[in-house]
Amino acid sequence: MDHESDIRSLVTRWIDAVDRGTDLDAVLALHTDDIVMYDVPPPYEGNRGMQAYRDSWPEFLAWQRGDGQFVLESLDVTAGDDVAFAHGLVLCRAKQAQDDHPDQRLRLTLGLRRVDGRWRIAHEHHSFSDDRGWRDREGEAAVDAVLRRWHDDTAAKNLDGLMADIAPDVASYEHEEPHVLDVEAVRDNCRLGLEATQEKVDFTVVEPQVVVRDDLAVVWALDRVQVPQASGDTVTTWSRGTRVFRRRDGRWLLVHQHLSYPLAAGTDRARLDLTPPAANGTGTAAGPGAP
Repeated sequence: MDHESDIRSLVTRWIDAVDRGTDLDAVLALHTDDIVMYDVPPPYEGNRGMQAYRDSWPEFLAWQRGDGQFVLESLDVTAGDDVAFAHGLVLCRAKQAQDDHPDQRLRLTLGLRRVDGRWRIAHEHHSFSDDRGWRDREGEAAVDAVLRRWHDDTAAKNLDGLMADIAPDVASYEHEEPHVLDVEAVRDNCRLGLEATQEKVDFTVVEPQVVVRDDLAVVWALDRVQVPQASGDTVTTWSRGTRVFRRRDGRWLLVHQHLSYPLAAGTDRARLDLTPPAANGTGTAAGPGAP
């Protein structure tokens, strides 16, 4: 007998019944009478027995019929002759919450046993991971806001605005010499970049990845510089940027950045003509020093 295949089919039918949200009997049908469910909400001792299990579902199914999703994304099954367990991840959230919590998944563990020759679910354990200490969304948004201000200040040729979020002790590794620029050298570099053309410069950090832990943040992404020419054309170059911020007195300040171009293989010539394969023109911010 193919126990794993039977169990996968059973779990899929149960998931589909929950996702439809319209047939409580179908949700209950594949379980033992002594089912024990450890659910996300209380009670902490679990819902024990079929009546308690039944009573736990109507409110959730009503939400499910509205804007809910309950979709199995992965499942691993280990089966003996009469006892088995399975674990997997389920997309369980409101559809409009997709962009707010793209990585959120319900963790599911099932205990099963064979009753009269048929597999039935005897135990369910549902949980979400607590990521409140893992992701500092407020900090991420604040760092992203700094990047957006840089973008706007570059376009407006606002040198003081560009420098406002740069720490006095910044150490910047930029495209040109010297090895390390201090805050005054960064300011000079920004000024020269802004004065190099009368046109509006678009300097964008494309789809930055922001990681925040306590008072330290790291951002990495590709930088895109677009400079309009008198001929009407636009010159576009791409480079690589890594930036480090520290939160001081409630403000996020740039303490380090590392900018670079890739070199042509086997040479010391910087490749300014490369375009990322997935370049799509999106982005959120500009950074100081690069124009």
